[in-house]
Amino acid sequence: MALKKMSSHNFVFLGILSLLLVGFVEVDPFQSIPLVEGFPEMHIPADNTQSKTRIALGRKLFYDPILSLDSTISCASCHKQKLAFADSLPISPGVKNRIGNRNAPTLANVGYNPTYLFDGFLESLEKQVVVPIEEHAEMAFNMVEASKRLKRNKEYVALSKEAYNRAPDPFVITRSLSSFQRTFVSNHSKYDLFLRKKVKFTKNEERGRMLFFNELHCSNCHNGFNFTNFSTQNNGFFEMYADSGRMRVTRLEVDRDLFKVPTLRNIALTAPYMHDGSFSSLREVIQQYEKNGFKNKNKHPILQPFSISLEDEDALIAFLNTLTDHQFITNKKFSKPKN
Repeated sequence: MALKKMSSHNFVFLGILSLLLVGFVEVDPFQSIPLVEGFPEMHIPADNTQSKTRIALGRKLFYDPILSLDSTISCASCHKQKLAFADSLPISPGVKNRIGNRNAPTLANVGYNPTYLFDGFLESLEKQVVVPIEEHAEMAFNMVEASKRLKRNKEYVALSKEAYNRAPDPFVITRSLSSFQRTFVSNHSKYDLFLRKKVKFTKNEERGRMLFFNELHCSNCHNGFNFTNFSTQNNGFFEMYADSGRMRVTRLEVDRDLFKVPTLRNIALTAPYMHDGSFSSLREVIQQYEKNGFKNKNKHPILQPFSISLEDEDALIAFLNTLTDHQFITNKKFSKPKN
């Protein structure tokens, strides 16, 4: 059935209605994401400013399996704090042990991302939240049904009213989970302290830093405050990829086998690596870049085979280990709430 064309009056009415539905809450200014030294200002959507209650609600939902079809898995099942909110499995199992296609990425500094998923396609954290909840191989639920389930829970109803002045619904689910995840700021690694001149690198770590930034040019793609340029690229690791990458959503041949360049922050904690978890160690990844002989037509032109000694491989790994933020993975503000 065709939809009738809406008049400008209809749009004005819907705009006013949406404002009324969102409601107004008192926002604690101290809950906004602080400007971190060396980091850009995080974009916070106007309809989802940070508050204590919104973060608390998102934290509770993050660890609660209530959002999955059979109430067996939660966001935290695949994104574990001790692993910088990544997973140790190549592919994390969903409900009924269904196996998907892609590795669970770290959520460290996820609030700074301009795009989401390995496709680099979705443009907001709020939109990304829907994907694992409704993905058949993950939580396999439905946002409407999840909302109905939450509305039968008095505690969630009370928290939702306090946080967003409305009953728990898809808006509340996506916004509160996003609010909590935006607090996942990782900026206290040895590398960060080195930049602030609070610690010095060992000789091996410094050698690795020189290799990373100057000799091997890893920083052409893994650059900036989060060690990624956020682009989608092909690394030439395979001639043919089982997963078509960004092409899966764009249907464009130029996007075949392209995946978003991942952050290297906490990289020592987030093995296995790549979109499919096909490499189990940093040394394997480095050696694959060394060979890099596959002629994938969309391979980034800067990627060419090279050769370094085992000692230099050790040095590069030592530098990558300086990107581990132990404070981040032990911060109790991110852990499962006690009640």
